[in-house]
Amino acid sequence: MLHSRLTLAIAVFAVAAPVSRAADDATPRTVQEEVWALPVTLPMLAYVVRPVGAGPFPLVIMNHGVSLNARERAFFPFVEFRDAAMWFARRGNIVVAPTGTGYGAAALDIPEKGLYGPFFSAIGSCENPNFRNAGLAVALLDKWVVDYMTDQKLIVPNSTVVVGQSAGGWAAIALSSENLLSVKAIIAFAAGRGGRVGGKPNNNCAPDKLVEATADFGRTARTPMLWIYIENDTFFGPALSKEMHRAYVRAGGNAEYHLLPPFGSDGHFLIDSVDSIPLWAPLVSQFLDRHP
Repeated sequence: MLHSRLTLAIAVFAVAAPVSRAADDATPRTVQEEVWALPVTLPMLAYVVRPVGAGPFPLVIMNHGVSLNARERAFFPFVEFRDAAMWFARRGNIVVAPTGTGYGAAALDIPEKGLYGPFFSAIGSCENPNFRNAGLAVALLDKWVVDYMTDQKLIVPNSTVVVGQSAGGWAAIALSSENLLSVKAIIAFAAGRGGRVGGKPNNNCAPDKLVEATADFGRTARTPMLWIYIENDTFFGPALSKEMHRAYVRAGGNAEYHLLPPFGSDGHFLIDSVDSIPLWAPLVSQFLDRHP
């Protein structure tokens, strides 16, 4: 088993990846799915899918979203976007999708016993949210993954692409501000924080502060970014996402913005659906081709 001395491979599946309506490769690829325990500063589990073979391969890191509810974090799905991860793997990448600290098997919240799971992406109170540090906290986890995979010579150097959805996309925007030489491009789907306060659609916690934090990241960000939003996103609707993009670019950030037509009952979860791949795959393919 590949890297058995480095990681705990809990499960391994070899999958013959067929050419589907979503694939943009002319040649079918066989990919292998695994579950790894990553021995980084704060050990975490990760879903890994890669082309079968010795490698090294370019790395794609995929960040999932967040839940502010401890019980929901405990039952958080291990893989939110398996089909999207398979799409990136069929392009020849090794895809690592870490399960954030405080989620799934790593969740441990028993306040009555004084036990709390490590949850690094809380924004604090809605009256005075700290969007900036919440994004940087998850960006730090991304850096740990890049450093580990680089040190173990598992990846092609300086060719990492970071992909994030929702709060994971917000972390990707935060990471862009650090201009890591190891990261060549970043893709954010429905990125943001503080959406749907009280369960109400298009009710952001503090939209002005979110835009302000976006501009703050843009002041130092130079890594190429692709931002994808959806018209019927009830967390970060078109008006807010466009304002965020304007603030980011005006501050100096390098990002192209695309607004896709409505998808499903809530476009915020676009990347979770295999049926959405034909919508976003051409944009992502063209973006990655421009940043080889």
